[in-house]
Amino acid sequence: MSRLTLDDLLDQLEQARQIAIEERKPTAMIQATATMAKLTGLDKPVIKDVHADDVQSISDLMNELSSEQAAITYKNIMG
Repeated sequence: MSRLTLDDLLDQLEQARQIAIEERKPTAMIQATATMAKLTGLDKPVIKDVHADDVQSISDLMNELSSEQAAITYKNIMG
């Protein structure tokens, strides 16, 4: 008895997707594609590694604004 692999599952889903395309069943095609994405992890957001040295503080960002821009931003934040 052979074990089912990820490649086997993806092949079967691709076959199902092709049948859905041929039979003009977009919902089934989308479902097969979404399932493939889930199996391969492509449905999850990518988290970028950010170093603390690369991040500006709010005060640094505010200092880059003109006083008029800073006033507008403050008003928008505070209401």
